[in-house]
Amino acid sequence: MINIQNYINGKFMSPIANGWIDNYNPASGEVYGQIPNSSKEDVENAYIAAKSAFPTWSQTTLEERSRILIRVSELLEANLQRFAEAESKDNGKPISLAKTVDIPRAASNFRFFGNAITQFASESHESVGQQAINYTLRQPIGVVGCISPWNLPLYLFTWKIAPAIAAGNCVVAKPSEVTPMTAYLLSEVLNEAGLPKGVLNIVHGLGTTTGQAIIEHPDIKAISFTGGTATGAHIAKVAAPMFKKLSLELGGKNPNIIFADCDYDDMLEATVRSSFANQGQICLCGSRIFVETSLYEKFKKDFVKKVTQLKVGHPSKSNTNIGALVSKPHLKKIKEYIQIAKEENGTILCGGNDVTVKDFEGGYYLEPTVIEVENDECRVNQEEIFGPVVTIMPFDTEDNVLQMANKVKYGLSATLWTNDLKRTIRMSNQLQAGIIWVNTWMMRDLRTPFGGVKASGVGREGGFEALRFFTEAKNVCIKY
Repeated sequence: MINIQNYINGKFMSPIANGWIDNYNPASGEVYGQIPNSSKEDVENAYIAAKSAFPTWSQTTLEERSRILIRVSELLEANLQRFAEAESKDNGKPISLAKTVDIPRAASNFRFFGNAITQFASESHESVGQQAINYTLRQPIGVVGCISPWNLPLYLFTWKIAPAIAAGNCVVAKPSEVTPMTAYLLSEVLNEAGLPKGVLNIVHGLGTTTGQAIIEHPDIKAISFTGGTATGAHIAKVAAPMFKKLSLELGGKNPNIIFADCDYDDMLEATVRSSFANQGQICLCGSRIFVETSLYEKFKKDFVKKVTQLKVGHPSKSNTNIGALVSKPHLKKIKEYIQIAKEENGTILCGGNDVTVKDFEGGYYLEPTVIEVENDECRVNQEEIFGPVVTIMPFDTEDNVLQMANKVKYGLSATLWTNDLKRTIRMSNQLQAGIIWVNTWMMRDLRTPFGGVKASGVGREGGFEALRFFTEAKNVCIKY
């Protein structure tokens, strides 16, 4: 049994009220540790540590901040196997995925923002004829709150905390209570890298207790949150009247639009990946697949064949493509949506059944599922399922598929497969999403803005957008 502790002021601490939550291994269904369910008092202690560290940290040179962040990235890379195994055990994803994507990306986040802060320039304006110069200062906010989800635990945790501390803020951060292990291990790395005490404080616990204490704290000036849309709405309701800065990266129901003139083999391979990577538990997965009518029957046959060849198994096995879902309640939710699809006259083309893995019969395993739907207004096409389930249906015209793609309340990403340049530009301009991929999926440049529209969120992360969020602009006008 592993007892995780909070990380406050550079030290590991148990929760003041001695409240604990069981931590499950999704691959076996067994409890393998406990984490704190931190109270307002724990969050207050974290805030005090952050507030005390802020005056010194905010005045630390950019070069010193950069050096520490890059050192963290190097230590993550040096401990790749350990972190990948921990991420897999906590989340259920294959170790191979954690080792090639999650942990390297977490290291890249620290390295990127360690370098980016040294290039983050402010603006100046000469007011010709008025004998004045205006220049803009970009100053850290103070103490900020970062709350991250369970699907990409360290990846998205570092995506928030790295720019926050690079910009000179001090942080009270809460990883998901479902997947706390790698954030806990990161605490050890931070001490080794020489991050000053109190700059980053990690408090574990439920959203309703620990998360609520962070968002309603009167002196935590900004909240960066990734998670469900309903939770994002609650955070906005609490934080907006307190005039906190908000960055909310929320849900998605992303269209994958396939035209007959696409590069077929590339499209097919990428579509399998964009449907089921990380057990479909990525906010960017293309869960609604629309295929031009002339290509539809061929695609359906080939796609289902490839999906049935995916290996569902224990995350530690090298031949596993689909690992365990993150929790028993999440597995139950996804199976309920599969039943809803049947009730809505959807056709299960493959999958939809539990999988029993030898020696791990208590694990949360499900076959990757492809559902053929009759229209785009069914619940499985409108509501976020967030698992290894996709829908497919044909379309006849560009206008027809554009209307269906935009009809949902979400607008995070969209994928477009076509070799028609004019169509690419037309549709990219009209698709209601913050990210458009054309003839690819999940190709990321960390300099670019990341975020969605409509119910998929508010604000942008990534690149200088993140550094702008974690700083306040102050204009100075000097007459000479």
